[in-house]
Amino acid sequence: MPTICFYFQVHQPFRLRHYTVFERSSSYFDEFKNASVCRKVANKCYLPTNRLLLETIRRFDGRFRIAFSITGVLLEQFEKYCPEVISTFDALAQTGCVEFLAETYYHSLSFLYSPDEFVEQVEQHVQKIQDMFGQTPRIFRNTELIYNNDLAHAVESIGRFDGIITEGADHILGHRNANFVYRPPNSERLKLLLKNYSLSDDIAFRFSNRHWEAFPLTAEKFAQWVNSVNGNGHVVNLFMDYETFGEHQWEDTGIFQFMAHLPEMVLRHPDNNFMTPSEVVDAYPAMDVVDVPHIISWADTERDLSAWLGNAMQSNALHEVYRLEKMIKNVRDERLLADWRRLQTSDHFYYMCTKYFSDGDVHKYFNPYDSPYDSYINFMNVLDNLKRRCNLLAAERVSQSLA
Repeated sequence: MPTICFYFQVHQPFRLRHYTVFERSSSYFDEFKNASVCRKVANKCYLPTNRLLLETIRRFDGRFRIAFSITGVLLEQFEKYCPEVISTFDALAQTGCVEFLAETYYHSLSFLYSPDEFVEQVEQHVQKIQDMFGQTPRIFRNTELIYNNDLAHAVESIGRFDGIITEGADHILGHRNANFVYRPPNSERLKLLLKNYSLSDDIAFRFSNRHWEAFPLTAEKFAQWVNSVNGNGHVVNLFMDYETFGEHQWEDTGIFQFMAHLPEMVLRHPDNNFMTPSEVVDAYPAMDVVDVPHIISWADTERDLSAWLGNAMQSNALHEVYRLEKMIKNVRDERLLADWRRLQTSDHFYYMCTKYFSDGDVHKYFNPYDSPYDSYINFMNVLDNLKRRCNLLAAERVSQSLA
């Protein structure tokens, strides 16, 4: 029978405040909005779900195991606005049944634009996880599960990871399925864990949909679906946003009761178990090579980059952000560098998306703007001020060197 591998993405960006072209303030981020969203989601999702999972781990004497990837920008917000959330994640870490994964600290698209910045953000995130939870991540997940062969090569070159998590997109698998461990081309070390998007989305997106033919979804029914993988897979990778619990799927949908009962239903079969991603990598051999020459992601039905690079506004904003990299790093100002990196967070470009979404209104969730155009204008106003600050600091450095 199969192993269940739960991984939860935990992320909130630093949202920008309303910023006009006439402003000169270097205060870009909406402290009130960021604090209120962080506390709201903490009370609806992070705190109750962490407590539920901690109780479940203890109830099953460690047989229930899970993994998280928490972005650096959200960990900073926890430290500022909701330190009690950190204590609950730390309690989970202390059980020995919870694994923390690595990603880009700023939940950025740096892999697409700057190999050096990508590595720096990954190392910064690894250090943050070590400092806060005492773990050194072995598994990497890129922002929004963005992946191709080049990413695998870049991650392997870092030299510290044993596996990568990404989307089990049908077009990269062909006749195969996502319920096995795979390997990237020309890699002896890395293994790939591919999301079972059908079963994951049953929980993350369809759980409360009364028009869904499988509604209502019970823990017993879901466990039966998992059991049906027997003979055709080693592992069922259930990857989803943590905000699924209590935020995307509200408490009154029964999502917490579902999660509380699911481990019992799964573990009723003596051959079923739960593993963290690194345990899966250690336990199962790679069954085949998966070649991914073109970029995939877990976003929308297209599983591509169009959520962040689907129009000229997004492309221009991203290009202009990364065009500043050399100048920003040359002035060696920590606050300027931190502001620039917070502007790389993928959500800023997600808010500029104009395409039609088959998956519903997911792009509107937590979106502070009335339109994608408002988002673009606001972002570019901030970026223009950042550039001005950088030029002033660079001029000061030159003056000091000549004095």
